[in-house]
Amino acid sequence: MLKSARKQEKDDEGRMPLLDHLRELRNRLLKAVLAIVVVTIVAAFFQKDIYDFLLRPLLESVGCKDGVVVAVNGKPCALLKTNTLLAPFTNALKVALMSGVLLATPVWLYQLWAFVAPGLHQGEKRYAYAFAVVGAPLFLSGGYLAYAILPQTAEIMLGFSPENVQNQIELDSYLDLLVRMVIVFGIAFELPLLLIALNMTGVVTGKRMLGWWRGMIVGLTAFAAIATPGGEPVSMLLLAGPLAVLYFIAVGFSLLNDKRRNRNNPDAELSDDEASDLDLTPEPIASIENVSGSRPALPGQASGEADGPGSHRLNGYDDIT
Repeated sequence: MLKSARKQEKDDEGRMPLLDHLRELRNRLLKAVLAIVVVTIVAAFFQKDIYDFLLRPLLESVGCKDGVVVAVNGKPCALLKTNTLLAPFTNALKVALMSGVLLATPVWLYQLWAFVAPGLHQGEKRYAYAFAVVGAPLFLSGGYLAYAILPQTAEIMLGFSPENVQNQIELDSYLDLLVRMVIVFGIAFELPLLLIALNMTGVVTGKRMLGWWRGMIVGLTAFAAIATPGGEPVSMLLLAGPLAVLYFIAVGFSLLNDKRRNRNNPDAELSDDEASDLDLTPEPIASIENVSGSRPALPGQASGEADGPGSHRLNGYDDIT
């Protein structure tokens, strides 16, 4: 049974030695991998249904029927094929593993955030659950968007085929392309959670993120153009548009979080070289305590023997000290 290293840590701020951090990271990774393996095994029993789901968009858009080269709509079509004896088995493993990673998204996202969350304040650790709850739908939404635009991308790519040339698509290359698109789109949809995490840990403020909006729009558009294989404007906008909306949602959340944080800390907006306002109001003086006039006797003074007439020393001791 894996036991978290942080359960043994008594520090309220979550501080641990380096070895405990490494042990905690190992435990989190093992839990995430275990969840992926379990879901992958379950997905292997539903391999036929998963295959039908993955191949349906491509076959309905550009699939060839009855060995023809041109589809009914006059556009080029394609046949799916496998080349080697082991290809069906490796493709089945690939489909099961992809399903395991996608369907286990809530688990490994939570393990990732739970490793970082103790660095936050005690009241902010509850956001670990919210991170997994919101992050999983975002990742799956990005993956489904890649799945949805794939037919249009396939039509554009096959449109470059010469006439009377039959297109034969290898199943493993198609699955590789689909996996890359799903992962890239899914991670891209996690952008707002990354920005919110940076804001909650105090790395960047919402005001600064808002100042990045021009560069972010250009960057997201360029990323969408690279991530969509066809380079077609509609597919590019289908990715860049949702990413821009998610970015501004993250900025709005960060601005509200900064406002809440500043209510508890009036000096939060000051820069590192800016001094805070000092309260120079004088404080009231406390009541004066009466001091006794008698001095405590030093050793040897209790006897009252002086060193000599008019001397201020008694038995070698100064009566002042």
